[in-house]
Amino acid sequence: MLEVSSRNGRTFAERLRAGEPCYSLGIRTARSVDFVRMAATCGYDTIWIDLEHSTIPLDTAAQMTATARDLGLEAWVRVPEGDFGVIGRVLDGGASGVIVPQIETAEDARKAVSYCRYPPEGGRSQNALYSTFGFRRIDPKERVETANRTVFLQLLLESSHAIDNIEAIAAVEGVDAVGLGLNDLSANLNMLGNVRAAAITALCRRVIAAAKKHGKLVIIGGLQGPDHYRELVDLGAAPYVFAAIDTDLFVDALDQRIAKWRAAISA
Repeated sequence: MLEVSSRNGRTFAERLRAGEPCYSLGIRTARSVDFVRMAATCGYDTIWIDLEHSTIPLDTAAQMTATARDLGLEAWVRVPEGDFGVIGRVLDGGASGVIVPQIETAEDARKAVSYCRYPPEGGRSQNALYSTFGFRRIDPKERVETANRTVFLQLLLESSHAIDNIEAIAAVEGVDAVGLGLNDLSANLNMLGNVRAAAITALCRRVIAAAKKHGKLVIIGGLQGPDHYRELVDLGAAPYVFAAIDTDLFVDALDQRIAKWRAAISA
């Protein structure tokens, strides 16, 4: 039998359910697998490649996800809004999870599940040889069962309309996590950037309650630092830490380096 990727005998989802913080690195600007190797060396648990807000080509994303999996990291890809067709390609390329943005209804959720899982659980197209299984020829039934069991699907809710449908969305079989993007959600509510507003927190509570009822994890992005993270984890959100994204890292490092030189030259 093929082994399911896990750490200390537990899958990534099981670690989150057990309350173990998991640290993620977002990639929008980097184009080299060396950046993935650096993440592994520094102790990150997962990378997520943002194809919604970058020009990263699929070939580069596949090289990064395959490298991540070889190094024991989770390898997620956020696909472009509405582009369900790319889901099978990133999974064939080595992604262990998919983040689907702008989910609004239960029908959207069922469509995402279908593209992520093979029949009878979905409608993903068959491919006998691909990166996830090291291009080995294995029993088709075993391949399908393992792929369906190990893929992680996160649906991203970013509007009040989506949250109005949270009960139906969270009830969809095959969804592993409901994600909240607080930046887009705050913009949708005409309070851009005010992600700690009482109205936003109330919506987080509502989503967490519905997700818990249906056995789904809740992953929340767009937080304002560790205190905000702890507040929402205390409410029941998964301890998934958006520790860094490469664009922020590069800009912060460039700011620090030029400030250092300007100070030295002025002195």
